[in-house]
Amino acid sequence: MKDLSAIILAAGEGKRMKSKKSKVLHKVCGKALVEWVYEAVQKAGIEKCILVVGHKAEEVMTYMGQKTQFALQKEQLGTGHAVMQAQHAIKDHEGHVIILNGDTPLIKGDTIKQVIEYHIKNDNAATVITTELDDATGYGRIVRDDSGNVIRIVEHRDANEQEKAIKEINSGMYCFAVKNLLDALSKINNSNSQKEYYLTDTIEILISENNRVGALKIEDSTELLGINNRIQLSEVEKVMQQRILSEHMENGVTIIDPGTTYIQADIEIKMDTIIYPGCILEGNTKIGEDCVIGPNSRIINSIVENNVEVQNSVIIDSYISENTRIGPFAYIRPESKIGKNVKIGDFVEIKKSVIGDNTKVSHLAYIGDAEVGKNVNMSCGSITVNYDGQKKYKTIIGDNSFVGCNVNLVAPVIVNKNAYIAAGSTITDEVPENSLAIARERQVVKDGWVKKKFRMENTD
Repeated sequence: MKDLSAIILAAGEGKRMKSKKSKVLHKVCGKALVEWVYEAVQKAGIEKCILVVGHKAEEVMTYMGQKTQFALQKEQLGTGHAVMQAQHAIKDHEGHVIILNGDTPLIKGDTIKQVIEYHIKNDNAATVITTELDDATGYGRIVRDDSGNVIRIVEHRDANEQEKAIKEINSGMYCFAVKNLLDALSKINNSNSQKEYYLTDTIEILISENNRVGALKIEDSTELLGINNRIQLSEVEKVMQQRILSEHMENGVTIIDPGTTYIQADIEIKMDTIIYPGCILEGNTKIGEDCVIGPNSRIINSIVENNVEVQNSVIIDSYISENTRIGPFAYIRPESKIGKNVKIGDFVEIKKSVIGDNTKVSHLAYIGDAEVGKNVNMSCGSITVNYDGQKKYKTIIGDNSFVGCNVNLVAPVIVNKNAYIAAGSTITDEVPENSLAIARERQVVKDGWVKKKFRMENTD
């Protein structure tokens, strides 16, 4: 389909959201409302997109960047007025334009494509996107003639009893032949109680001038749900979340309890991975094949390779290589890289560190700002002391080293490969290769000390 364009209306204030930011930048499944609509336009094969901005215009433009053209509606004087601001971008077009709302994120690219094809096939001047609702209270009704052509759109407040019984409603989204839209826009006025220019008036004008106006009814009414408050935002979130989860399951992912699992948009999960209840996957996360993401784990902006098990743990902005086990109750902080066949056990925190293949950090340890080699054992209570109150320092631990229980490695410090660190040591100097480092006070045993202490106390 050639010479197509889209106008997305995103200038409204959205007072009922009760928010400091633009309504269209509120997020559903990790993505702004208006971005969902824009992506649907792209999936429909429409490259030219004009976003009409107004309230918090700079905020919206910054978020969308170079993706779209912009038209500014300085004053919000109705939907017709909003489209007028975008006329300059389509005035030289001979084709068709679809007009969408920036707060309807559930609209699908296939639906947009279907509307345009229907519109062109029937040689319509305009096509109204409609759906049926059991309770159509508050919506404009679509009144058709016997041939199915739209003869008018009547607002709920103006409808008679017969018209109120109509279940087909106006979504507020349309497809126009550009020449017909521009002509009709030049004829609308603001002679109404709100002193606004309504886009629906263009439909009335086109019908009165004997132009063909059609309506395409969308079977899935959820696609046309708009958002005006936080309650509606949560309702749309549920619908979108179900779409996302269903797509993953159709692609071979086991999600044990979809009702307690949250997966944002654009997450990649490969087949035969199992997601347990209570999991949260966010951002640009990618999960490989045959993984087990155990209950109540949260993974953000991270890559998890094949055959990894994560139990009750948090992973943020990090990389986990294959055949590794994380948790339970581990915390992998940003900029960490965990190697193959590694064990990061319970109550272990890793921060901005590289952990080599086959290394074990089994429990109760903190590894921060460190390079830990291959085949290293970090015993219970081992800590890299990386912060002096002002700066962070690095610890390097060579391959095949053994760090005993309750060891403090005071950075900057290097432990060379094949070294052993005795339990309870505080290491401040470099440890040579193949050596044993002991840094603790010699044990002193005082025979009879306890009896002597208590005998003196009893005498007092």
